[in-house]
Amino acid sequence: MLTRLYLRASTIDQDAQRARVALETFAEEHGLTIAARYAENESGAKLARPELFRLLADSRPGDVLLVEQVDRLSRLTDADWRRLRAEIDAKQVRVVALDLPTSWMLLGGSKDDFSGRMLSALNGMMLDMLAAIARKDYDDRRRRQTEGQAKAKAAGTYKGRPEDTKRNAAIASMLAKGMSWSAVQDATGCGRATVAKVAARARGTVVGAP
Repeated sequence: MLTRLYLRASTIDQDAQRARVALETFAEEHGLTIAARYAENESGAKLARPELFRLLADSRPGDVLLVEQVDRLSRLTDADWRRLRAEIDAKQVRVVALDLPTSWMLLGGSKDDFSGRMLSALNGMMLDMLAAIARKDYDDRRRRQTEGQAKAKAAGTYKGRPEDTKRNAAIASMLAKGMSWSAVQDATGCGRATVAKVAARARGTVVGAP
């Protein structure tokens, strides 16, 4: 049974490989053959994740997509989650998550077609539920963050997000070597506005100035 590990972290400051040992141990304990590992630093709230879709493109019917937690796979809105589920279903890939024990049962197969269909339906329901919970947690955290910033601004104590000086120095170095903005974005995972800010600073100008 071929298994593909999906490892994701939200930012370049986090280690996408953190769960690799746990996933590899799980695969070994369940007699799974690891075909490939796919790691990326992208938000789970984004549907556009190159490594995830490369994994799906590489997959064959019956392959296992193994993740540490369902929220590593999705913090998507309902509409985007349905799009991703449709892609997973079309590829006939089995999603197995360490935090979803019902998904482990998919690894042992079933004695008859009815049992297999019931198990798949149960696991799909649990997968949908955990994906919805992951999205709610994401929305709640963003709401609390916004409320906290508003309170700090009202009190005159809000200072904004600390600058990532190490990353920005790397961006400046890449730009100085002639790398394109798109290449810098791909290499660092930052937004175009950040590249523009660093580029403007290197030129001694202000972003948005005439």
